[in-house]
Amino acid sequence: MNIRKFAAIDVGSNAIRLLVHNVIEEMDKETRFRKNVLIRVPVRLGEDSFTKGAISEFNTERIVKTMKSFSLLMEVIGVEKYKACATSAMREARNGNKVIARILKESGIAIELINGKEEASIIASTDLKKLIQTDQSYLYIDVGGGSTEFTLFTKGRIKVSRSFKIGTVRLLNNMVNDNIWNDIEKWIRKISKGTSKISIIGSGGNINKLHKLSGRREGEPLSNIWLNAQYNFLNSMSYEDRISELGLNPDRADVIIPATRIFLFSAKWSGARKIHVPKIGLSDGIIKTLYNEKS
Repeated sequence: MNIRKFAAIDVGSNAIRLLVHNVIEEMDKETRFRKNVLIRVPVRLGEDSFTKGAISEFNTERIVKTMKSFSLLMEVIGVEKYKACATSAMREARNGNKVIARILKESGIAIELINGKEEASIIASTDLKKLIQTDQSYLYIDVGGGSTEFTLFTKGRIKVSRSFKIGTVRLLNNMVNDNIWNDIEKWIRKISKGTSKISIIGSGGNINKLHKLSGRREGEPLSNIWLNAQYNFLNSMSYEDRISELGLNPDRADVIIPATRIFLFSAKWSGARKIHVPKIGLSDGIIKTLYNEKS
């Protein structure tokens, strides 16, 4: 048995994540990927980037310190190789490249800016194929803070994918107009037309938390009826009550509502009745990509 360690850093609009996998190799057996460490730091870069156009000095300091700690932690764990990717918040900030250069200089961590299509491609390299059945269609939705990636799988393969500038942080700051919602509706209705047995595969911290709140077993999908009832329930509570009564983290208690809206509207427009929540995303895809490059 050979156990190797690979890591992924996801610099998102709502938080920064470090994921470390143990990659277990055995003769004549399929390689296994086991989550070892997952750390989430709530540095909300999107509030700077989307509302002010640049990342503040305060958050720049926070992200630099976060990357320094990630670098030390990966060294202690014995990570063989890592990759760090940044999405819409860093990409759209006018000082994004300057911040990335400072992070590299002070922490030694190189960050790669990726666009929506690249993000969808990385996510597609995960274990989604184990969930996807060839006689059904799936609309994969990855809701982030600044953008949402949609990918339609038909007959086990990607048919079409698209990224829209709609995300939880943008919605909280009233930065999504009706035109964007209309564009998403038209696109989803178009790609779903004539497609039977369509289900949603949800990705992101918010849908993962919703699945946990539902009390369902791992692998058991959510229904759009339950999701709608949960949305109304969450919306009826104050931000403070979501924290104190439901135990949500402060940086989750606000974004979970706009995220739920995106999933609900997507289910309505696609005709999907079930939402599968495999709890895999960009970080898992980064590690799979890294491993395949190395092997």
